[in-house]
Amino acid sequence: MSVSELYSQYTRVWIPDPDEVWRSAELTKNYKEGEKCLQLKLEDETIREYPVDVQSNQLPFLRNPDILVGENDLTALSYLHEPAVLHNLKVRFLESNHIYTYCGIVLVAINPYEQLPIYGQDVIYAYSGQNMGDMDPHIFAVAEEAYKQMARDEKNQSIIVSGESGAGKTVSAKYAMRYFATVGGSASETSIEEKVLASSPIMEAIGNAKTTRNDNSSRFGKYIQIGFDKRYHIIGANMRTYLLEKSRVVFQADDERNYHIFYQLCAVANLPEFKELALTCAEDFFYTSQGGDTWIEGVDDAEDFEKTRQAFTLLGVRESHQISIFKIIASILHLGSVEIQAERDGDSCSISPEDEHLNNFCRLLGVEHSQMEHWLCHRKLVTTSETYVKTMSLQQVVNARNALAKHIYAQLFSWIVEHINKALHTALKQHSFIGVLDIYGFETFEVNSFEQFCINYANEKLQQQFNSHVFKLEQEEYMKEQIPWTLIDFYDNQPCIDLIEAKLGILDLLDEECKVPKGTDQNWAQKLYDRHSSSQHFQKPRMSNTSFIVIHFADKVEYLSDGFLEKNRDTVYEEQINILKASKFPLVADLFRDDRDPAPASAASGKGSSSKINVRSARPPMKASNKEHKKSVGYQFRTSLHLLMETLNATTPHYVRCIKPNDEKLPFHFDPKRAVQQLRACGVLETIRISAAGYPSRWTYHDFFNRYRVLVKKRELANTDKKAICKSVLESLIKNPDKFQFGRTKIFFRAGQVAYLEKLRADKFRAATITIQKTVRGWLQKVKYHRLKRATLTLQRHCRGFLARRLAEHLRRTRAAVVFQKQYRMQRARQAYQRVRRAVTVIQAFARAMFVRRTYHQVLVQHRVTVIQKYVRGWMARRHFQQQRDAAIVIQCAFRRLKAKQELKALKIEARSAEHLKRLNVGMENKVVQLQRKIDDQNKEFKTLSEQLSAVTSTHTMEVERLKKELAHYQQSQEADTSLQLQEEVQSLRTELQKAYSERRVLEDTHSREKDELRKRVADLEQENALLKDEKEQLNNQILSQCKDECAQSSAEENLLMKKELEEERSRYQNLVKEYSQLEQRYDNLRDEVTILKQTPGHRRNPSNQSSLESDSNYPSISTSEIGDTEDALQQVEEIGVEKAAMDMTVFLKLQKRVRELEQERKKLQVQLEKREQQDSKKVQIEQPKNDNDLDQDADLAYNSLKRQELESENKKLKNDLNELRKAVVDQATHNNSSHSSPDSYNLLLNQLKLTNEELEVRKEEVLILRTQIMSADQRRLAGKNMEPNINARTSWPNSEKHVDQEDAIEAYHGVCQTNSQTEDWGYLNEDGELGLAYQGLKQVARLLEAQLQAQSLEHEEEVESLKAQVETLKEEMDKQQQTFCQTLLLSPEAQVEFGVQQEISRLTNENLDLKELVEKLEKNERKLKKQLKIHMKKVQDLEAAQALAQSDRGHHELTRQVTVQRKEKDFQGMLEYHKEDEALLIRNLVTDLKPQMLSGTVPSLPAYILYMCIRHADHTSDDLKVHSLLTSTINGIKKVLKKHNDDFEMTSFWLSNTCRLLHCLKQYSGDEGFMTQNTAKQNEHCLKNFDLTEYRQVLSDLSIQIYQQLIKIAEGLLQPMIVSAMLENESILGLSGVKPMGYRKRSSSMEGGENSYCLEAIIRQMNSFHTVMCDQGLDPEIILQVFKQLFYMINAVTLNNLLLRKDVCSWSTGMQLRYNISQLEEWLRGRNLHQSGAVQTLEPLIQAAQLLQLKKKTQEDAEAVCSLCTSLSTQQIVKILNLYTPLNEFEERVTVSFIRTIQAQLQERNDPQQLLLDSKHMFPVLFPFNPSSLTMNSIHIPACLNLEFLNEV
Repeated sequence: MSVSELYSQYTRVWIPDPDEVWRSAELTKNYKEGEKCLQLKLEDETIREYPVDVQSNQLPFLRNPDILVGENDLTALSYLHEPAVLHNLKVRFLESNHIYTYCGIVLVAINPYEQLPIYGQDVIYAYSGQNMGDMDPHIFAVAEEAYKQMARDEKNQSIIVSGESGAGKTVSAKYAMRYFATVGGSASETSIEEKVLASSPIMEAIGNAKTTRNDNSSRFGKYIQIGFDKRYHIIGANMRTYLLEKSRVVFQADDERNYHIFYQLCAVANLPEFKELALTCAEDFFYTSQGGDTWIEGVDDAEDFEKTRQAFTLLGVRESHQISIFKIIASILHLGSVEIQAERDGDSCSISPEDEHLNNFCRLLGVEHSQMEHWLCHRKLVTTSETYVKTMSLQQVVNARNALAKHIYAQLFSWIVEHINKALHTALKQHSFIGVLDIYGFETFEVNSFEQFCINYANEKLQQQFNSHVFKLEQEEYMKEQIPWTLIDFYDNQPCIDLIEAKLGILDLLDEECKVPKGTDQNWAQKLYDRHSSSQHFQKPRMSNTSFIVIHFADKVEYLSDGFLEKNRDTVYEEQINILKASKFPLVADLFRDDRDPAPASAASGKGSSSKINVRSARPPMKASNKEHKKSVGYQFRTSLHLLMETLNATTPHYVRCIKPNDEKLPFHFDPKRAVQQLRACGVLETIRISAAGYPSRWTYHDFFNRYRVLVKKRELANTDKKAICKSVLESLIKNPDKFQFGRTKIFFRAGQVAYLEKLRADKFRAATITIQKTVRGWLQKVKYHRLKRATLTLQRHCRGFLARRLAEHLRRTRAAVVFQKQYRMQRARQAYQRVRRAVTVIQAFARAMFVRRTYHQVLVQHRVTVIQKYVRGWMARRHFQQQRDAAIVIQCAFRRLKAKQELKALKIEARSAEHLKRLNVGMENKVVQLQRKIDDQNKEFKTLSEQLSAVTSTHTMEVERLKKELAHYQQSQEADTSLQLQEEVQSLRTELQKAYSERRVLEDTHSREKDELRKRVADLEQENALLKDEKEQLNNQILSQCKDECAQSSAEENLLMKKELEEERSRYQNLVKEYSQLEQRYDNLRDEVTILKQTPGHRRNPSNQSSLESDSNYPSISTSEIGDTEDALQQVEEIGVEKAAMDMTVFLKLQKRVRELEQERKKLQVQLEKREQQDSKKVQIEQPKNDNDLDQDADLAYNSLKRQELESENKKLKNDLNELRKAVVDQATHNNSSHSSPDSYNLLLNQLKLTNEELEVRKEEVLILRTQIMSADQRRLAGKNMEPNINARTSWPNSEKHVDQEDAIEAYHGVCQTNSQTEDWGYLNEDGELGLAYQGLKQVARLLEAQLQAQSLEHEEEVESLKAQVETLKEEMDKQQQTFCQTLLLSPEAQVEFGVQQEISRLTNENLDLKELVEKLEKNERKLKKQLKIHMKKVQDLEAAQALAQSDRGHHELTRQVTVQRKEKDFQGMLEYHKEDEALLIRNLVTDLKPQMLSGTVPSLPAYILYMCIRHADHTSDDLKVHSLLTSTINGIKKVLKKHNDDFEMTSFWLSNTCRLLHCLKQYSGDEGFMTQNTAKQNEHCLKNFDLTEYRQVLSDLSIQIYQQLIKIAEGLLQPMIVSAMLENESILGLSGVKPMGYRKRSSSMEGGENSYCLEAIIRQMNSFHTVMCDQGLDPEIILQVFKQLFYMINAVTLNNLLLRKDVCSWSTGMQLRYNISQLEEWLRGRNLHQSGAVQTLEPLIQAAQLLQLKKKTQEDAEAVCSLCTSLSTQQIVKILNLYTPLNEFEERVTVSFIRTIQAQLQERNDPQQLLLDSKHMFPVLFPFNPSSLTMNSIHIPACLNLEFLNEV
């Protein structure tokens, strides 16, 4: 195209700008060649003229179309130049928040200064296995590319991460290593990947520091090699470091810090273990306070220190070494704070001996204080003739001190790196490695010194390697596509490198000047001027004689020569080093040892890194010991750099360029100036230039045809060859053939051609759009006219009708108005009359009421006056009576006092006579009785008034009689006047008695009256209480009715929560099952590997973890007996024959296992018995019981002790026999290497094994009986003294019905005592260590016994605690009742009644609940007893049948002649019988070798039915060992088959169906009523009678879960490669999605072998296959639903994750394709009747994502619609999709940043998880519902193809 065509009106260009570097503008008119300026309009609408140099014709850069902006790869841009690159990075970084962008093979990473959720495990798994370019740019994509190329090409890889300080190099390298640790985790348990990641905290602590540009800047370079084995698992790592900045130890600029480790130590100085370091805060030390602030915002130094210590521990650094390291670091701080005092002469100085910091320094390093104090201020000069000591000035001492501090830190740094490498080293052979290089980028400051020179030198070497590699890849691509190419000219910086490192270069001259005794920086600079002034890369500054300029590839850099020599020499005085060598601490002395390995890789640090530090001395170079110190820092760095380049050149490099967007560390803030500076320095623009020099845009023929199909003519579309169509189109559109080239698979375009094609395509679309708009607008106008005409006619018709209807309505209303008036007037008159009548009636009523009320008030007043008069008169009468009574009482008192005095005088006289005393005593007794009666009356709570009056009456009568007797006595002894007084007294008493009678009658009347009132009041209260109860019931009913809905709602919510918790619990359990199966699979793999490695001729032992565990089940058996394992072993010996028996150690391991179990049981029982004996002895000493129960108890304990010792003796004998047997077999195996073994020895072996087996069974039974006795003794002790002990009582055990006589055990006691005294030695049983792993299998038995013993003790303690709790509760209840009673007495009668009713109701409620619980317990116990009764009845019936059969046999033997008995034909009972030796054949034919195709056309799940019929027969014969063996063999066989066919969906589905059916059969025929509701009577006859296989049901359930998980894994493995291509990439709707002009050039290494393209029909076909297989094999429909729910979730997760990580598929057309594909999947579900599985719900996030891509995204209403629609998507996912949304055509618009911010603001209230991607590996918990079969066992036919003729139908 001509210039005038390119620079036409409305074309957008880039012009330079001083602030933004480049600025966009638009041409306002066409440009013609020869014009001197361009007319431009800027984005702010300002007009500007841009001058053009006519001679050079340098026009401004053209801007790419908007559709190309934001590309993932910068090389995909049509116009490749600096402003396009900068703008693309800025748009991606600021608008889309994408920090990664490809630039060819380079990944550009911009530091966001913010934590982003894009580095989780889910993102790692999403990028794992993906080709580079398929997903959005990411550091994980580069790491995956390196890992994939290493695995495919078997070539070592390197990832080179570079950038300036603060750009994020360390973080990028850390994430790359995390990716390798996750994807290539170590296969062993060494966790080497954790150690690799743990090295980061250590290296950051000792090598990172805060700078003005970065708070965590790496001040050294490092290259980490991660080693992999042949399976590409991490086996080790190695680290090399470069150029540690040692000067930072002694100097920091403003607002900078020293290395983090110093501040971390100061932060934890107050901890006790660090008190000896004598540290305080960081501000107190000179080396840590020079930069000002000693803290970093958001960083906790103490917490980071703890992480550092944990990393040290993880890497194996001992605690003592850690303390030594911290001491050395603390000593450096103390050394920097030593106060140096200058003397007066100025040439010498001194240090105070009392200097605290120097004392701490010497103490921490273990050196002599006096020597260090001396040699810090002096130096030794050695000449040929003499040696003398010279003082140093203050500045010299400070420099020497600083040099020593730097040297100590550098040596410590090297030692730590060396030990990290030791921890990461492995003895395994390394197959390949991936290196991660984290190295400094190009640096230029205002003052550049030796460090910047070395850094820029290293970047020159790396840039040279980068340029050559990019050029090589470009030419490889051209050659692969068979495109003719010419040599591309690219910048070669070899002259600059030669200037630095060649002979007599800058480094050589520097080393030469260092060797000169009095060399200076100025002399060296002058030599540089003289030698290199003619070089094109070297310049001399105009205004300086001490600086020089080197023109690097990135920029000119001016270096100040001051300090170059000193830093290159790195001088440390030898005397100070010798003092440190003599340290009493080994670690300090080891740091400065002369014979340490130089480690050049890590030593090559200019500023600092390594062990090769030059210790300068004044003596001439004649000492061989200082040979290593002669190498300068520059030489070391150059050597290590050459080694690094050799390593990188031997690997395939991958490049990561880190960019720092701004210097203020602001999140997502882009500074164009800083970005352009770094893009120039890191080689990105050089990559762009090399790409632009060739053919940067590349399209496949298919993509080009789909995109530019609109430019093809109709006649050309008839051709089916797309390649030919593309050629003809391009030749017609682009006239210059040099602008494009045709390759084998791609079309290559020059820069700008894609933009031209896009312009043509847009013009074509624009013309077509105008035509469509014209036609549509005309049609719309015609439609509008016809619509208006029809509307006009309709309006006229309706208006005329309206006028006619209005007239008719008027006439009707006139007539109606007359009627309304008539009725209204009549109504008004009627209402007036009624109103007057009502008023008169009311007035009359009120008047009459007034008169009645007046009369009533008068009567009421008269009544009240009468009542007042009554009460006043009564009060006056009572007051008069009281006055008279009080006067009478006064008179009586006076008279009685007189009479008492007289009587007292007489009594005193009479008291002297004995007869009087007798009479007096008689009277006194009567008085005592009377007083006692009065007390009793009072204690009986004051009986009724009638009883009190009767008591008073009786008292008075008795008193009268006594007085009569006294009166008679006095009459005899006294004179006549005394008798007169007595008579008067009697008379007065009679009057008093009459008064008392009258008072009694009055009291009785009042009592009866009050009693009636109380009864009436009680009746009223009861009535009121009844009313209150009715009201209460009504209120309760109302409350219940109101709360009914709330309760229903709450119950529904609780049900949902319970279901959710159940699902979570089921998911956790099934995850555990999955982990168990994985561990089991891993164990099998390791076992196979060990077996392969140990295959040697001759005698070979099986691995001890394999020998006994292969044939054993990991699950519990029917009973506690485990003799079946030993019998199986004997059977195996008989089967394999004599020749192999000697080499199989399985038998002996099983016997050893049995002996070990018995020994453990014996020890536990012994400990238990000893505890019981101690307890009983203590009780005897305290209580001294003398009853018979204790004697019986002692006898029982003695019997148990005898039994225990007998078992010890028997176990000892068994042990000896087993040892002899083992030795005999081993000898036989050594003598007979072949199969020529004698039959006699073989038979002897079998006999001994069988005898041993029988003895073990007997010992087992006796141990169980002994445990039974212990339990019964414990129960009797708990029962107390009231229960009679029964020594002979025995508890029945399920696996033993034997009874051991107590006398037999006592008789065996004496023989046991002898063996009991002997020492037990088990060493000979474990000579070869074979019991080491077998012991693991015995832990379950030991745990079982221990649990039983603990359960017994816990039961006893619980009973005691429960009794105590009952006592306490009773006490509390008594206290509560007493308090309640007291409170009740204080209440009113109404409250007492109400309170009593409430108490009674609560008591009855509690009793009712207790009774319900008791009834439930009794019912449960009753069911349990019934079940046990059935089992015992069955056993009794079998025993009676056996006895009857024996009697019949005896009767038949008595017959004298033979009689033929005819057998009756019986029906098949649904049981299959087989012999024990046929079990292996049964498993082989029915499980191991069975193919699903063999059973096509038969009953589904036939093997499960056959196995159940075999189990039923074993149950019928009560053969528990047979059941256990059959089920164990079946489970192991199924596992073996699934392991062998771990990728066969049909086989896995087949055994899932059979396992579930066997599980259903065990439930259906278990005898539980819950599983028998759908059984027929015939099926109930097939139930198991003797055994409860509940435990095996759980085992089969777990096995079903494992098979289900394997089935899902196989299905996902088949579906997953299809999902992305079918759901996102394939065009389900043809012509809908035009390919976006991306032109990304995927790496050829990632694309080898081609890519498979799938369509949606492929997924549907595959799922049809799954559905057909599962239905044909009879898998339960509920399980099929769950399978497809899981598969649809996986489709949703994989598709959505790829959508979230791929910018190229986030478009409107992709949303339409997704909607169509999802609808097809939904239709398939409905067609297969699977829509109830919940699979559609799992697709909801994907459906909403597709809708989000299609929604309008502009206004506030659109944002609300998005938020209301996307409920299944998280906020991060919504924002991510909006950021990724890419228009396919320039007619579409991008999503604005403001719209995204609006979405984020509206979604702030959501509590979404922080996870961006869905977990594609998530598995829903599977549920196996009970599905009984309608078949009966006797109706099942066994086909002959199964070869099961040995099974007999019963």
